[in-house]
Amino acid sequence: MLQPITHCNPTLSRREAIASSMIGGMYWSLSHFLSLSARADNQSPKAKSAIVINLGGGPTHVDSFDLKPDAPAEFRGEFNPIDTNVPGIQISEHLPKLAQCADKFAILRGVSHSIAGHELGTAYLSTGNRPVPSLIYPGYGAVVSKELPGSADLPHFVAIPETPQKPGYLGVRYAPLRTNAAPKAGTPFSVRGIALEDEQSIEQFEKRQKLLTQLDTTFEGQAANSKLLDGLDKFDQQTFDMISSPRAREAFDVSLEKSEVAEPFGESKFGMSCLLAMRLISAGVRFTTINFGGWDTHANNFKSCKENLLPQLDAGLSALFNTLATRGLLDSTTIFVTGEFGRTPKINDKAGRDHWPRAMFLLLAGGGIHGGQVIGASDANGMGPAGDIITPDQAAASFYHSLGIDHRKEYHTATGRPVMIVREGSVIPGLFA
Repeated sequence: MLQPITHCNPTLSRREAIASSMIGGMYWSLSHFLSLSARADNQSPKAKSAIVINLGGGPTHVDSFDLKPDAPAEFRGEFNPIDTNVPGIQISEHLPKLAQCADKFAILRGVSHSIAGHELGTAYLSTGNRPVPSLIYPGYGAVVSKELPGSADLPHFVAIPETPQKPGYLGVRYAPLRTNAAPKAGTPFSVRGIALEDEQSIEQFEKRQKLLTQLDTTFEGQAANSKLLDGLDKFDQQTFDMISSPRAREAFDVSLEKSEVAEPFGESKFGMSCLLAMRLISAGVRFTTINFGGWDTHANNFKSCKENLLPQLDAGLSALFNTLATRGLLDSTTIFVTGEFGRTPKINDKAGRDHWPRAMFLLLAGGGIHGGQVIGASDANGMGPAGDIITPDQAAASFYHSLGIDHRKEYHTATGRPVMIVREGSVIPGLFA
């Protein structure tokens, strides 16, 4: 689908700059679109790992990354836009730290779909596939774990503290390691399955592992066709590898991080989760997801966003972008920030906003993605796309492209049914540098 471009990075070619500077209702021609699509498809990926941040509940787009200061009062809300460090791009006044690193991420506006329920909307944005009753699609972490296996002594897919993403038809062997809690500032953090309990020694654990191996051998004939047991065997071996590895245990211990590095993340659960994700990626973990809920602001939207949600997002996410960039890891790490939908541009009688999938925002960074730009647009009141839409399917295809994973690749279900990783969608033109 054609995508309106509202701001282009100054490093674009002369031809692209001329095309993107068109105003009013003018959009790229089909030939130009196809040219950019072909170039995006042929570009070599840069990312080796990924972080997906799920803003559970559905964040309000018109109070964060897609403000409408000229809309009527019942739409525009209480917040004002501020300039970022990229000329022409403005975001909410309650995101000042993200405003100062806007050159590091791309904002997708006018992203649109039609699923207004939390569970199904989350399934859509966690997979890039519109949910169907007959099949559970694998989430991003499961696919990345399958396509980009990492070191044996590190978990391949870590959820902080949990995740709505599921392994789906790929099976339990691609399920995440859940931390089940967020770290606390200055406190050693251990995860069940990483740390030894009850002062058990490595030697004692090795003896237990040998016994389990003998039992597996005894019953291996019965388990030959069991995907569940295959997945459990994989978990058992990976648990042993991780417990035996100082690198894995240290990666989870946020108290080992220098204070000058940890301080910008703040002490909120989200900020500390971002700090842990940064440490895991630095250690070599392929995929980490952070679940940051509370965005279902049917009432008191402005108070919740101003005093709690936006400041936490601002501190944690800006620190994540900046620290990865400082360590030279942003180019090799794709960051994808998404909720399940946006919220109604028109304010309700409880000073809140309700579910609104027709318009939402997404953020993408790293992995060769062109930071410092806005792709797509919503209309004057933030009700829907201005022109052609960007779909969750396209965002998923672009996410996988940044990691060198072909979203058109076919997997097979347990019954042999062939299914593409992303059934509908294409790489978003102009997104990649």
